Amino acid sequence: MLHESAGAQNTDATLQAAFEFAESRKISTVVVASTRGDTGVKAAEMGAQQGIGVIVVTHNTGFETAGQQQLDVEARRRIQAAGARVHTGTLVLRGVGSAIRKKFGASEEELIASVLRLFGQGMKVCVEMSAMVTDAGLIPASEDIVCVAGTSSGADTAALISPAPSNKFFEIKIRELIAKPKNF
Repeated sequence: MLHESAGAQNTDATLQAAFEFAESRKISTVVVASTRGDTGVKAAEMGAQQGIGVIVVTHNTGFETAGQQQLDVEARRRIQAAGARVHTGTLVLRGVGSAIRKKFGASEEELIASVLRLFGQGMKVCVEMSAMVTDAGLIPASEDIVCVAGTSSGADTAALISPAPSNKFFEIKIRELIAKPKNF
């Protein structure tokens, strides 16, 4: 599925395509990026209806403001009530690299992130999340997953990914593209 442009207007179609793909391929887990919770709630409810496990990945606490989590408390409650898990952790391609950039001007993580953004912001986030949930032990590295993310808000990108932990980052494989924007 190719969307004409990037953005939140593609969320419903991207989630539907991702869950249909997961069901057709017998993929047991869909991993979804959600900053404030809207996309996470939609994904959690879809997963509950279709019997597919959902992990919602948030920004790390303090991403914008020290000590604050961007995921809305009510959204977290609804996500968990639908049976989905929430993972809050350090963004693999941001974490320490941001501190290095601020102090020294550049980092290896930013180079990798920039290369992945050649396919769109959502693809960078999909790959990053696959490492995060593997690092957290939420999925085995031997199990393909569907990852869903977007450009600034909502969801416009979905991919089948063979994950790996961040210390084996280059073993991650993007197996298939399910949805992405043409213009981003």
